[in-house]
Amino acid sequence: MIAILQIVALIQGIFLILVLFSKRESYKKPTLVLLLCSIASILLFLIGDDQNNLISKDVDWFFFDTSLFITFLFLFVKYYVSKRERFSRWDLLYFIPNLLYLGFEIFEIFLMPAENRVVELLELGIELTFLAYLIFTLRILLFSGKQRWLLMFIFPLVLLTSTSILNDILNWFSLNEIAMFNDANFNSFVMITVAALFYVVSMKLVIAPGDVLLPHETSRYQSSGLNRNLIEEYKQRILESMDTQRIFCNPKLSLTSLSQELEIPKQYISEILNVHLRTSFQDFVNGYRVNAFIACLGEEQYEHFTLMGIASEVGFNSKSSFYSIFKKHQGLTPSEYKKTKFEQG
Repeated sequence: MIAILQIVALIQGIFLILVLFSKRESYKKPTLVLLLCSIASILLFLIGDDQNNLISKDVDWFFFDTSLFITFLFLFVKYYVSKRERFSRWDLLYFIPNLLYLGFEIFEIFLMPAENRVVELLELGIELTFLAYLIFTLRILLFSGKQRWLLMFIFPLVLLTSTSILNDILNWFSLNEIAMFNDANFNSFVMITVAALFYVVSMKLVIAPGDVLLPHETSRYQSSGLNRNLIEEYKQRILESMDTQRIFCNPKLSLTSLSQELEIPKQYISEILNVHLRTSFQDFVNGYRVNAFIACLGEEQYEHFTLMGIASEVGFNSKSSFYSIFKKHQGLTPSEYKKTKFEQG
């Protein structure tokens, strides 16, 4: 029965990869790549699971486990909710537990076949990290209100991972493990969960693809009435309103108010910013505000202003949002940036 389930899930996974790859231009790259990697890591697990290896029985392919899928799933949800356009290199650090886990498994199998309590403790710590990834994924889904359909798969994975760790601890103390969640049953339950996940994702891609992946901005504007001349004209007017009129200094500036000020339909402003300037409205405006703040730091008239006082002059009306936006654009807090600037000066 499990072998049939593996083969069905394997076919579904390959189908999903082919469908997603064929429509890759329609979706934002980070979420698409992370979802493809999640599916690929599940396929490796389906093929090479220690308990149910499809290719060779009684072979320990230790790198084909669920841990890689958990990391990719966590990052997929993280990027879907944040709608980030680019993958941050810092997020590669989330794969350190996977590399450590692989290293410990190699060490145990090839260098120290006998059980080593220190290595087992370190592995337990890494397994707890993967459990933390799943719990944090749950938290993101619950608080964001997005991708809620994933909860029906995350909850079982949290339960399975928790009980698997508990069984490892019980074994250390020579206590009876929870038979229902021993290694063989754990892997079987995971495969059932994965097969159901693949089925739901397949259905979602047909019925509501936006529930699975973030559409690329260009696909939203395919029926737009903008021609090349209008695009150039509107773009220049938008840029002039920022560069010359400094309209960004108005803390209440919104897409609607900018549309009314320039007499340009707001859907056109949104299209020009997202498609032709490769930015969102908020990032566009905040970029001008951050640059204006930096320019003010070097001006004599602002010498006696506090950092928030200068920020207010260029359109920020909240200290918390100002600090988070500035750090997002510059990689430093305003005070750190000012200190660095004066030290270099």
